[in-house]
Amino acid sequence: MSEKIKEIPPDLKERQREGFKLEWRKELRKAIPVKERMKIPLQKMPTRDAEERNKHFQEVNKGLNADQAQAEAKRCLDCANPQCVMGCPVRIDIPAFVKLIEAGKYVESARKLKETNSLPSICGRVCPQETQCEEVCNLKKATGVGVAIGNLERFASDCEREQEEVHIPKIPPSTGRKIAVLGAGPAGLTVAGELAKKGHQVTVFEALHVAGGVLVYGIPEFRLPKAILEAEVDYLRQLGVEFKMNYVVGMTASLDDLKNEGYEAFFVGTGAGLPNFMRVPGENLIGIYSANEYLTRVNLMRAYDFPRYDTPVFLGKRAAVLGGGNVAMDSVRTAKRLGAEFSAIVYRRSRVEMPARVEEVYHAEEEGIEFHFLTTPTRFIGDENNHVKAMECLRMELGEPDSSGRRRPVPIEGSEFIMEVDLVVVAIGNSPNPLIPQSIPELKVGKWGNIEVDWDTMATNMEGVYAGGDIVRGGATVILAMGDARIAAMEMHKYLSTKKK
Repeated sequence: MSEKIKEIPPDLKERQREGFKLEWRKELRKAIPVKERMKIPLQKMPTRDAEERNKHFQEVNKGLNADQAQAEAKRCLDCANPQCVMGCPVRIDIPAFVKLIEAGKYVESARKLKETNSLPSICGRVCPQETQCEEVCNLKKATGVGVAIGNLERFASDCEREQEEVHIPKIPPSTGRKIAVLGAGPAGLTVAGELAKKGHQVTVFEALHVAGGVLVYGIPEFRLPKAILEAEVDYLRQLGVEFKMNYVVGMTASLDDLKNEGYEAFFVGTGAGLPNFMRVPGENLIGIYSANEYLTRVNLMRAYDFPRYDTPVFLGKRAAVLGGGNVAMDSVRTAKRLGAEFSAIVYRRSRVEMPARVEEVYHAEEEGIEFHFLTTPTRFIGDENNHVKAMECLRMELGEPDSSGRRRPVPIEGSEFIMEVDLVVVAIGNSPNPLIPQSIPELKVGKWGNIEVDWDTMATNMEGVYAGGDIVRGGATVILAMGDARIAAMEMHKYLSTKKK
């Protein structure tokens, strides 16, 4: 969870206190005693059949229906001291939105979500709730199985959109202050929405031709349909946010240029788009991609939708993806859908150390993905056309924990073997995008290229310039980027409220 919001904000705490006293919530608590709620089984997310879905890009999870959602909502104990809220980086009032679902007030539930989360349909699909809000759920502590908060978040926000009852909050009169947001990823979108609701004039500058950042180029259609993202971005436009696409701050215009245009505060959310590589012999062979390039070709440039989009991407028959995170899972499941007969994860640690979500690993296994644990490539072998045809691998064993807390993989001498492959995707992490730091020399950065900030305010060393998300953290999660962004938005609003015009 975000380490930067230490406690529930006072305004949210007061709303929680008042919400807990509402008569309809009291009636819900009386209707089903706590002991009976604890006996209600978890409502499992319906999914498409694995042998059918691994051949196309339709969304895997179908979503809960109304009966399932209400049954799941009834499992919530409506605790007086809800730890789930503290487990959420953006501090959603989780018991309130869940109880609204139990009461059948689905649209109201979505509006409750949007008080603190501008992208609930996205978070309900891709955020690791199992290690955040669901992990600290009091029901889980009592029974071992917490409330499926993420599935309920998706249900409520989807209902609002599908029923065409998206509510646009009343925007206060314009403050006349101009804010520039650099990057339209999850952090930038969150900052833009929060500050637009304060009456500020917000412009998002995005290098790509569509908004979304990693949400649009990195996450496949079968996990996050682009129509969902487009609807969330459209919501921000209705709040008054302006988007300028194909605009690279640092090249199209400098920060000083934007200051001359009247922008008074800046948020840098340009992400971690610089891929890391193995740095072993043969890595420049044809058929070896970074996960960034591979997923961008397939997702943003829609190679998956051939022949409507004829984006060049190699359709391998034997695909190996190096890494064990969610990006690796996205890549290997994509290769399978594009026709790979052999599609495998090659990971240098064991299954226990894999950082990918449990659900994504489970779905991958269902879809026929192979897993080669405690294995690492040492060199890539090419054919006469310089196309990868195999990789030499080395078996590993786990030693003492390293700085990440995971046991360090140690090579087993003499364990080399050859794995035949014709497509390799390197998904071992990303580094912060270097363009903004390089174009603003006075901006303080760390040794890994990340922008340094005051974690309590997300302010950089430059007055009026704030940053958050992967450009600060390195590759992290969507919800952590949004947590950073909410802190930054609050501080930027304070800054502009006290700054002389």
